[in-house]
Amino acid sequence: MAEAEFDLIQRYFAQHQPCHPATRLGIGDDCALLSVAAGHQLAVTTDTMVENVHFFADVDPADLGHKLLAVNLSDLAAMGAEPFAVTLALTLPAINHPWLQAFSESFMALARQHQVDLIGGDTTAGPLTLTVQAMGWVPEGQALLRSAAQVGDLIYLSGAIGDAGLGLKIRQGLAVTDQEQALQAFNRPQPQLATGLALRGIAHACIDISDGLAADLGHILQKSQVGARIDWERLPLSASVSAYIQSSGDWQMPLIAGDDYQLCFTLPKSRQSSVPAGCVCIGEIEAQPGLRIFKQGISRQLEASGFEHFS
Repeated sequence: MAEAEFDLIQRYFAQHQPCHPATRLGIGDDCALLSVAAGHQLAVTTDTMVENVHFFADVDPADLGHKLLAVNLSDLAAMGAEPFAVTLALTLPAINHPWLQAFSESFMALARQHQVDLIGGDTTAGPLTLTVQAMGWVPEGQALLRSAAQVGDLIYLSGAIGDAGLGLKIRQGLAVTDQEQALQAFNRPQPQLATGLALRGIAHACIDISDGLAADLGHILQKSQVGARIDWERLPLSASVSAYIQSSGDWQMPLIAGDDYQLCFTLPKSRQSSVPAGCVCIGEIEAQPGLRIFKQGISRQLEASGFEHFS
C-alpha cells in the first residue's frame, strides 16, 4: 500500500471517531472489530456505483457522497435493520483534494446523522468506482423479507415516487419549470430507516424502490409466488411529476423509473391502523401470478419494467 493511500484515509476519513457501541475497533488495523447483541442477526448489503453508469461525470461530489451511502442504508431499511457500520472502497483516476473533501464531508455527515461508523475499506487507482458495504442488525426472526407477502395483503409505499426519475430527465436535458424537488430526490435520496424499523412485526414483505416500482414489486411477487393489482390513481405523486405526466402522457414513468428509494411493503388488512404516517396504500396482493396495473379501471400493459444491468 502506497504512503499516499494512508495519507488519504487519515486526512478524509480516519479522524472520525466511532459513535456506535457495536464498533469495538474501527479504521487503523487489518480488520475492524464489531459486536452484535445477543438475539440479533447481522444484515449486510453491498452496492457499487460506477461513473457514467450510475452517475454523471460532472456530478457534484457532495451529492455523490450522500447518495452512495444513502442507497446502502436504504437496503438496510428495507430489511427492518438498524444500521451501525459501513466500509468504503474508492477507485480513483487521480488524487483530487477538493473533490475528496466535498465527497467525504457529505458521506460522513449522513453517517453521523444515522449514527453509522465508517470502519474500513480500500483505495485504489483506476476508473472512478465507489463501493460501500453496509451492516445493520435486526432482532432474530424480525427481518422483512421479499418472500413473505401473502394473498390479501395490502401494498403500501412509504412516500412519493417518480421524482428521482423526473430529476434524471432534467439532468438529461428536459426543461421543467419547477426543478428543485425532482433534482433533490435524484441527487440526495433519503433512506427510509425510521419507516423500516417501524414495520418490524407489522409488515410481511418489503423492498426499496431502486430500479422502479414495477421491477422491485415484481421481485416480491416472484419470491413470494403471488401476484398483485396496482391502482394507478392511488400512486403518491408530487405536483411536478403529475404535471410532467399531464404534459407528456408518460403515465408509466413513476412505475418504471428508479432511484426513489421509498419502501414498498405488504401487510394484512388487520394491521392497517399500525401503518406509519405518510405511507399510502396502492393495491393488493392476489393469488393470480403477475403484476396488473389498472388505470381508470382498465388493465394496462407496461412497455418496460425498470433498470437492469447488462440488459
